[in-house]
Amino acid sequence: MSGRQPFRHRVRVRYGEVDMQGVAFNAHYLAWCDDALEVWFGDLGLRGASHGWDCMVVKAVIEWAAAARAGDHVDIDVAVARWGTTSLDVAYTGTIAERALFRATVTYVGVALGTTAPMPPPDEVRALLGEPAAG
Repeated sequence: MSGRQPFRHRVRVRYGEVDMQGVAFNAHYLAWCDDALEVWFGDLGLRGASHGWDCMVVKAVIEWAAAARAGDHVDIDVAVARWGTTSLDVAYTGTIAERALFRATVTYVGVALGTTAPMPPPDEVRALLGEPAAG
């Protein structure tokens, strides 16, 4: 990450996202990750049309440490965990008041805008997203 802090996105768990067990339904966590990525890209000025590059999910792994409930504020930290030739892994860490909630790693493949043809990220995109943290 070149010394850069992860991007943080906050989500408020809505009543409609909670299941009959009183906790956020599992599918919503990946939707929150997707929202966090969209906001992060927007904050960096990454708009597909300006770079001719986009990315698509090819794999998602998520592990829970706790449950979120209606009204909770979930902080999601987002950072690049790995760069490949045309792919990247993005790490998501969710917390509630600094208490571990979930970790997810989503693998994206870069594609030429408007297609599914694999494409390496432009240098500007890679620079904006940063390098993975050492570790």
